[in-house]
Amino acid sequence: MEFSEIKNLLIKRFGRDVIISEVSTGLQPALFINPDQIAEVCLELRDNELTYFDFLSCLSGVDYGVEENKFSVVYHLASIPYKSQLTLKVIKENDRNSEILPTFKSVSSVWRTAEWHEREAFDLIGILFEGNPDLRRILLPDDWEGYPLRKDYVTAEEYNGIKIN
Repeated sequence: MEFSEIKNLLIKRFGRDVIISEVSTGLQPALFINPDQIAEVCLELRDNELTYFDFLSCLSGVDYGVEENKFSVVYHLASIPYKSQLTLKVIKENDRNSEILPTFKSVSSVWRTAEWHEREAFDLIGILFEGNPDLRRILLPDDWEGYPLRKDYVTAEEYNGIKIN
């Protein structure tokens, strides 16, 4: 199924508001999905016999920087039987001065592998995934402070008495 056909399928199923925007140029065209609908969209793309995106190959968190105050999640989907790929993105604004972390719906109920991808995005960027059954640090120690892949992260001088910088 072509990119435009997938876009039309999603609009027909969920309405025009499901797709916020699209990037159709470059090597990986992408659909920006309404963040509130990402789990339902992924379930449809997995279960629909025309698309059958049975594999979440990658999920990445993105920090757009201090000036923009936006965070995003990028989903790289693959259909093994149809030998096709699709990139989905969700984006939200987040006030960095707040203690509230950016939050997106988990897709771990669609693909089990998302549990680990979402934990990595949480651990390194500080994105919460509502509905993930085991959202805790995966690469850093439990007592690590901050999220090292954020654009505003300041490296600590030491950790448990060990000099870092």
